[in-house]
Amino acid sequence: MTSSPVIHAEHLSRRFGDLWAVRDVSLTVERGEIFGVLGPNGAGKSTTIRMLCGILDPTGGTGTVVGYDIARESERIKQSIGYMTQRFSLYEDMTVEENMRFYASIYGLTGRARKERIDEVLEQIGLSDRRKQIAGTLSGGWKQRVALASSTIHRPPLLFLDEPTAGVDPVSRRHFWDQIHRIADLGTTVLVTTHYMDEAERCHRLAFIFRGELLATGTPTEVVAMRGLQVAEVEAERTIEAAELLRKTPGVEEVNHFGHIMRIAMRGVSDPSQLVQSTLAAASIAIKRFSLGRPNVEDAFVSMVREDEALRRAQQTVAA
Repeated sequence: MTSSPVIHAEHLSRRFGDLWAVRDVSLTVERGEIFGVLGPNGAGKSTTIRMLCGILDPTGGTGTVVGYDIARESERIKQSIGYMTQRFSLYEDMTVEENMRFYASIYGLTGRARKERIDEVLEQIGLSDRRKQIAGTLSGGWKQRVALASSTIHRPPLLFLDEPTAGVDPVSRRHFWDQIHRIADLGTTVLVTTHYMDEAERCHRLAFIFRGELLATGTPTEVVAMRGLQVAEVEAERTIEAAELLRKTPGVEEVNHFGHIMRIAMRGVSDPSQLVQSTLAAASIAIKRFSLGRPNVEDAFVSMVREDEALRRAQQTVAA
């Protein structure tokens, strides 16, 4: 084992016809990290993962994964990683144990070593009592556990998880993330794509991707701090009217409703309390409660996307 990055990619790009799905993405993932690639559907996350896995050839750029070149040594990469998607294929007419045995065999495990590894993984992931259950009768959350176990049966140094929790209930999602951290603690590097902002908070580091381009990288704390956002939580009279007024106020980036509370994200504002009070007082709207909140990853991502969209509109206007 060396100290070199598990993933190192420079200026990766992928074009499908006239569409650039990924453009100039550079990433470095260190050994033992849980690295999140965050973005909305269609942002280019899955295309990026498929290039790193050796499934898609890049149109441009270079990269190495677990020491192998993504363009010249894709088969070696595939043999050395684990890979799970939200549509991971289980054989639904086979038992949990039979599925595990099948995937273990694909990765070269046989005989006693295979049996011991299957027993170990089933115990670790909480599937021992369901080893004889037909996979097709499992709920979505339990199928997800089997898929994760199958993806890690060969102890890969790197695990790719592509939207693994899409459509899974909140309890199962939390259990899944507990398992991801356990796997990482045992030495496996994990790269996970997601569009769930709360999941991004659970990663060691993040990359924000939008329209196939990299917007920011860093720890969750770092990417939030980059935006310089301030958040206020306000309860006021005439909530809908108050929200519309605030959205038109310079410095206010986003206003969202949570029950009777408005959550207001601001940027470049010296005094959030004064801004909110003066804006609503001008319309004779009384404030019932005001408090400052903590900006989160979702606030930062939405702010970056809004800025990117505004820049593109300005460029289009100039071009026209």
